[in-house]
Amino acid sequence: MRSYGKSRRIKKDKWANRMAIMGITLVVMCLAVAINIKGADLKQSDLDYQIREENLAKQVAEEEKRTSELQEYKIYVKTKQYAEEVAKEKLGLVNPDEILLKPTE
Repeated sequence: MRSYGKSRRIKKDKWANRMAIMGITLVVMCLAVAINIKGADLKQSDLDYQIREENLAKQVAEEEKRTSELQEYKIYVKTKQYAEEVAKEKLGLVNPDEILLKPTE
């Protein structure tokens, strides 16, 4: 009878070991699926950020170009040529040696 009890206990222990292994396997597989899904989300986020970074780099380049144009315009505004141009266009002034010709109707 003793051997009968041992055999039953061994079968019970084997069953418990198999269930434990199956449980651990299930947990590992769930973790693998979760990591795979999160990895795909991270890859998509990375692509979105790369596109955003490229767009921002383009904007920075445009703003630097605009800044250089404004610097050139700032220098031009301080010249005598600009003052004469504004005086002619907005105020209607002329230089003393200039002759204005008006068309006859």
